[in-house]
Amino acid sequence: MARLFADDAFNEKVVLITGATSGIGAGTARAFAAHGARVVASGRDEARGEALVDEIRSAGGQVELRLGDVADAVFCDDLVAETVARAGRLDVLFNNAGVVSHTSIDQTTNEVWQSLVETNISGSFYMARAAVRAMKRQGGGAIVNMSSECGLIAYKNIAAYSATKGAIVMLTKVMAIDHAGDGIRVNAVCPGDVDTPMMDRGWESAGLSSAEIRERLREHVPAGFVGEPLDIAHAVMYLASDAARFVTGIMLPVDGGTTAR
Repeated sequence: MARLFADDAFNEKVVLITGATSGIGAGTARAFAAHGARVVASGRDEARGEALVDEIRSAGGQVELRLGDVADAVFCDDLVAETVARAGRLDVLFNNAGVVSHTSIDQTTNEVWQSLVETNISGSFYMARAAVRAMKRQGGGAIVNMSSECGLIAYKNIAAYSATKGAIVMLTKVMAIDHAGDGIRVNAVCPGDVDTPMMDRGWESAGLSSAEIRERLREHVPAGFVGEPLDIAHAVMYLASDAARFVTGIMLPVDGGTTAR
């Protein structure tokens, strides 16, 4: 793992990550734990979650797994409450859980739309609400929401997903100004094409192989390569760190230049 931060940069900080059992969430959990954080990793896949816990603990990191669905408001409230009860505080929330669908609006079923809204918008809202309440009591904290380049620029055949990620943009901005006085910084990362299982699932409908997907994306990204989960993790860590103490309400593209077009 690249060492861009001091080994103890997040020593004893309590970091809660949703959608942590694969992809960007798992990569970010590894990165925070490697730099001293006490990580609470939440997700729905028990097998992958247990594998992540074993990996982090074997490397000397601190991590706990909490299984559940962020679309359930009660679970979100309980997750934050339990984190604070066990660890004493909550310093960072990475509001990462999400699902994707590559369809035009006329091909998007009610079930797909509801799944996107419940996970991407409601889940992010429920987690942010619970975290803000806890952080206000302790005098501050940092929240990093997961948006997307699709929340900033338009692509074909991804209307429903883009709508949910655009909602995260405004949620982030308003939360930032509402809670700046509480010592809570709220920002969002907007990843471009990142090599994750979600990327493969999102392109399945195109009937392309994994190699074909990555070749197309390399041609699309100005930087000439597809990002890795650690690229996003580093951005999240910056936004969560004291180095970003004067940064709140921003949407940070991490996309190899695609939104610059």
